[in-house]
Amino acid sequence: MKKRIVDLVVLSDVHLGTYGCHAKELLAYLSTIKPKILILNGDIIDIWQFRKSYFPKPHLKVIKKLLDFASKGTKVYYITGNHDEMLRKFSDTSMGNFSIVDKVVLELDGKKAWFFHGDVFDSSITHAKWIAKLGGIGYDYLILLNRFINWLLVKMGKEPYSLSKKIKSSVKKAVKFISDFETTAAELAIENEYDYVICGHIHEPKIETITNKKGSVIYLNSGDWIENLTALEYNKKRWKMYRHTDEIKIKEEEYFEMETELGNQLITSLLYNKSIKNI
Repeated sequence: MKKRIVDLVVLSDVHLGTYGCHAKELLAYLSTIKPKILILNGDIIDIWQFRKSYFPKPHLKVIKKLLDFASKGTKVYYITGNHDEMLRKFSDTSMGNFSIVDKVVLELDGKKAWFFHGDVFDSSITHAKWIAKLGGIGYDYLILLNRFINWLLVKMGKEPYSLSKKIKSSVKKAVKFISDFETTAAELAIENEYDYVICGHIHEPKIETITNKKGSVIYLNSGDWIENLTALEYNKKRWKMYRHTDEIKIKEEEYFEMETELGNQLITSLLYNKSIKNI
């Protein structure tokens, strides 16, 4: 397969090591591209929710693929997020083409682009981390439950359904948080005279021009590989949102495999959590 050469690719919120991660779909996407620069904008490995009982081969293959990019000439920046904040002790460490950083500023065809994860704007993380971690665990189980529900829906010939998206759209505080996040990121970027500000964290893919009294900036969010399966691509002086729509629906031949896998995951997870409580 001939790979697409892309100037820059941005991925975020992959959450390797969690039930919700679509590692197979991400691998399918990565196998089609040859980026000159790859920015991993936080929460690639979910260290918060790491389980010894769950880290499938496709998740390991994603890590190998990302390292392969660096070994074959792609400049890879791993920007730390909140779920992989443990890596921040290694910030500003470089190994060949692979660098661990907290933020990146690049010049793209004469314009300044500011990349960072965005958890600095999240008060639940800065002031009550345990609440954020608990929410992360709840979100992971919600995604696992959602997959089982979608398996049943597809069996009945109905369209898949996103529980978390429905909850987010119906809860005013969640909607306001997303709006405030985007506004704050844009205001800071305008104040610092950046042309682009690129974030992750909120799992909401977007490309939008935001304007205030001081100027304007193009705000971009690369989304996630839990629900949206999106990435940002910059090529030939243009940004575009990649959406892995072809793989979102569960394939017919994967039904039985998925039923068994979900059952095993639920049992393993329940047993693992029970053993922790008994310690």
